[in-house]
Amino acid sequence: MSNRSSNPGGGTGSCLCGNVSYVVDGSMRQIVACHCQQCRKQSGHFFAATDASDCDLTIKDDGSLKWYVASETAKRGFCSNCGSILFWKANGHNRTSILAGSLDTHPGLKLDRHIFCDDKGDYYELNDGLPVFGQAD
Repeated sequence: MSNRSSNPGGGTGSCLCGNVSYVVDGSMRQIVACHCQQCRKQSGHFFAATDASDCDLTIKDDGSLKWYVASETAKRGFCSNCGSILFWKANGHNRTSILAGSLDTHPGLKLDRHIFCDDKGDYYELNDGLPVFGQAD
């Protein structure tokens, strides 16, 4: 198992147009890079996401936040106005993944590991020395 430490500081974030914003009032997990086919197709590359407990996450939304049911196990949250991808949420779990690029603050999180690397694009290499998992970790 890889380092699963978190940052106790929390943070804020938003979509590109600002119609959806959020505040995390607790710790966030270190950043995980997901190379699965769904993440690649939605983002154009791979996801880099932290996560937070739902009780620590406050989402402010003017109605632009939409949830796409991506599979039987999870949904993906995005701004319907600017298209920014913000969240990934596993059904029945009490934590929400937050796309690292949507953070407005710099909470000191670091890339921790790569997952679903069996689905990784063939146009790039993973040579940063971090743990690599073929599927989930």
